[in-house]
Amino acid sequence: MLPFYKSKDKKFTLLLGDCIETMDRFDYEFDMIFADPPYFLSNDGITVYAGKVTSVNKGEWDRSHGAKQDFAFNREWLKRCREKLKPNGTIWVSGTYHNIFSIAQILNELNFKILNCVTWAKTNPPPNLTCRYFTHSSEFILWARKEKKKLHYFNYDLMKTMNGGKQMRDVWTLPAIAPWEKTCGKHPTQKPLCLLSRIILSCTKENGWILDPFAGSSTTGIAANLLERNFLGIDNNETYLALSRSRKLEIEQLSKYGELKNKVYRQLLQSPFN
Repeated sequence: MLPFYKSKDKKFTLLLGDCIETMDRFDYEFDMIFADPPYFLSNDGITVYAGKVTSVNKGEWDRSHGAKQDFAFNREWLKRCREKLKPNGTIWVSGTYHNIFSIAQILNELNFKILNCVTWAKTNPPPNLTCRYFTHSSEFILWARKEKKKLHYFNYDLMKTMNGGKQMRDVWTLPAIAPWEKTCGKHPTQKPLCLLSRIILSCTKENGWILDPFAGSSTTGIAANLLERNFLGIDNNETYLALSRSRKLEIEQLSKYGELKNKVYRQLLQSPFN
């Protein structure tokens, strides 16, 4: 396949296409997969962003096609992801209560072993406009390994050190995306670099390979490269892939590379102990 973009250092590759069809076209196994799939929440509702009321709609890719079809879609891409993991590889899948329970069911059906359900507690969530229920301030990230009897890699000592000498728990208090992460543009569901950095540091080694089948603006890839890992991202939106390319070109500047890396580590080390 011809990539949409491949960096000069060959550590950052982008493919344009549907993730299911694209994963069927190459044969490679990864150390880790991070997936931020559609939450199917674009239902014409409203939310607050930067202090202003705005639509929740992210795009047609985030619209639900009914529970049955949404479930079938999740099963197909998760099945392909399982095929692309090394025997000791792990997958992380983010979501909210709208989709994470069906994701967990599919992971079990496909014989993954779920290791943790991490709760990402946001320090700066948007307010609840209706005032009729609790403010949504967290997302969930399922961590699972490919084989139930094949041990996975976990950088326990580093996680404990970063957590002030205490075992790190499965509730992570981390900020949402910062303005300095959007200098090249923004994606409507962009994840913060500190979140992806903690995930990558916890379960991969330097020079490992990471796949993101819903790359978006490729926060996974930027975090991977900042931490000396390799990245392959897939997305069916050319605009977002162009944004991803711009972000990679940005960190190729040595000054920007060091600046971003230092900011991410400060966020991780200054976050409340978990």
